[in-house]
Amino acid sequence: MSVASEPLQPPSSGQADRAELAALAEDAIAKGSKSFAAAAKLFDPEVRRSAMMLYAWCRHCDDVIDGQQLGFARRPTAGQPEPMQRLSDLAIDTLRALSGERDLHPAYLSVADVVARHDLPQRLLIEHLEGYRMDAGGERYATIDDTLGYCYCVAGVVGVMMALIMGAKGERSLDRASDLGIAFQLTNIARDIVEDARNGRVYVPDDWLAEAGLDAADLTDPARRQEVARLAARLVDLAEPYYRSAFIGLAALPARSAWAVATAHGVYRQIGLDLRAKGAAAYGTRVSTRRRDKLRHVVLGALKVAATRIAWPVPRPAKLWTRPKGRPKGEERTSGDRRAGL
Repeated sequence: MSVASEPLQPPSSGQADRAELAALAEDAIAKGSKSFAAAAKLFDPEVRRSAMMLYAWCRHCDDVIDGQQLGFARRPTAGQPEPMQRLSDLAIDTLRALSGERDLHPAYLSVADVVARHDLPQRLLIEHLEGYRMDAGGERYATIDDTLGYCYCVAGVVGVMMALIMGAKGERSLDRASDLGIAFQLTNIARDIVEDARNGRVYVPDDWLAEAGLDAADLTDPARRQEVARLAARLVDLAEPYYRSAFIGLAALPARSAWAVATAHGVYRQIGLDLRAKGAAAYGTRVSTRRRDKLRHVVLGALKVAATRIAWPVPRPAKLWTRPKGRPKGEERTSGDRRAGL
């Protein structure tokens, strides 16, 4: 049993299993991530259920590594294993669930159901766990390519899994899904740059820090907020071509799934733009999106989906960081790739 797991009497069997696991996942997400819970309402019921179950596993992994519960800090437990041991426990319990074991935390049973139902490659879960290894080990990033590799592991690979759940076909379509996850994570890093540094995590690459005349300790210094804000703006600017690439990828998704993704795309991109506009003042309070702005992005999301159905396709820029294990050179494009102009 992993650290922070609650004892669970496994659900009965068959469809009842899935219904119960989905209900547990939805309840956990509603308490721990209101933004994701709201965006997921736009998916059709089956995609929503699988998305919630996948997210429940991702959230559980994040909380176990951070020593949290549903994203909130909790009191340290005497004798609690170190982060690397927690990571090992996560990997072992995930693999146990994938092999069919049932006496596990619901998060593991949920992800095993999703992997089986949507034929997700198990290596994607391993790649995601690699991101937690980077966090648990306090890894530093020498260049922006190193940071982008981290962004792929913690968010880009989740975009790939979500795209497969939504029915996307073709490696180039999955590259676009990875781009959206990377854009989201760059926005997260820009927003949380000060808070993360306080917690000993620095995702801004060392060469960027050197160019700005900063070291890691300066990220938490109020006297250096202007320089920190310029670094954050640089991250926001870097995210833009990934957001543009992901927008083109909407054409490869079913309309309702594309609407949900387009809405999330708009909400998260706006957070980055607001950060950039506020500059140093953004780090007095956490930048978030008001309810009325989220509703505006729901409407805009529908319009964006319509636009991708009639827009002339644009090839994905070769300069963008590309996820590992892509389609071998020369492999045929799928119909999903062709619809998106990939």
